[in-house]
Amino acid sequence: MQLFFSTRILLIVALLLSAAARAEPLRELADFAGVRDNQLVGYGLVVGLDGSGDQTMQTPFTTQSLSNMFSQLGITIPEGTNMQLRNIAGVMVTADLPPFSRPGQRIDVVVSSIGNARSLRGGTLLMTPLKGANGRTYALAQGNLLVGGAGAEAGGSSVQINQQAGGRISGGAVVEQGVPVDLGMGGGTLELQLREADFGTAQRAVQAINAEFGHAVAAALDARSIQLQGPANANARVNFMARVERVEVTPMEAPAKVVINARTGSVVLNRRVTLKPAAVAHGSLSVVIDTQFGVSQPGAFSDGRTAVVPDSDISIQAQQGSLQFVEGADLMEVVDALNALGATPQDLMSILEALKASGSLRAELEIL
Repeated sequence: MQLFFSTRILLIVALLLSAAARAEPLRELADFAGVRDNQLVGYGLVVGLDGSGDQTMQTPFTTQSLSNMFSQLGITIPEGTNMQLRNIAGVMVTADLPPFSRPGQRIDVVVSSIGNARSLRGGTLLMTPLKGANGRTYALAQGNLLVGGAGAEAGGSSVQINQQAGGRISGGAVVEQGVPVDLGMGGGTLELQLREADFGTAQRAVQAINAEFGHAVAAALDARSIQLQGPANANARVNFMARVERVEVTPMEAPAKVVINARTGSVVLNRRVTLKPAAVAHGSLSVVIDTQFGVSQPGAFSDGRTAVVPDSDISIQAQQGSLQFVEGADLMEVVDALNALGATPQDLMSILEALKASGSLRAELEIL
């Protein structure tokens, strides 16, 4: 029954993920080249913690950062001073810089402890430069943290809900400079990139775009890239791109695939998975060790001592596994055939691998 219910859930997920192909706007299937986020990162300090910050003896970078900040503010710390601070923590700050961002706009940041701070709740992030891969500063982050976790300690006992060593600041960074985006400045040539490379989908997209404009403005470069001839004028080019994004395209149906997550035991099949005729025998071997303890009592006037004597009983049981015929031309038949094996989800992974190796499973097998 365990496999039956888990497979029913599997079936629902598979049907939702692999429903019959339908037309979708191109903005759901592709992106224009150059229109992308840029990742930013920075190192900073969170202050104002209620004794839950870094243990500075074990995290020297925190006190070093604080000393450097004090020196920039005109405060001199005597050399050799041992600052035992518990309300400060060294953190890494990350953010995504959206395309077309302009100076003065605000973006969200994520703050994560890199020391041994127990909690960042109630802390304030001090001004932190956020840099890109080229080392240039694109934003400055500062503000009060919102931490989703909670915890309490008393009498040597503690309780914690969710994680407290990280938080988020909504609109916590101000953009200082944007990243230039080249949208076909040279003659108006644009490139549209499909999120999933597929020759059939690229062909359909080219046909749909040319039909929309009434003449050839699109040409496929490969299974992912489509070249567009747009207008040179900036305003007309934006209108052209908006029109392209609204074009409806029916993508090619995904190839047959089985995805197995070995860590969670999840198995997902899409609707194109089929099974060629095969016979499968499924059984399991169990070893049971039962240990009982007895007492050995010496004679009344002997020099012996009372001792505990273990008595172990080992048995090996093999469940019978008969050959089961499996075959399926559609997803429901495949699920019914696998249910007939009576295997657990963990056993199902091994069975699917064996079916793939034998050539019966007509699908790509992906193991996460």
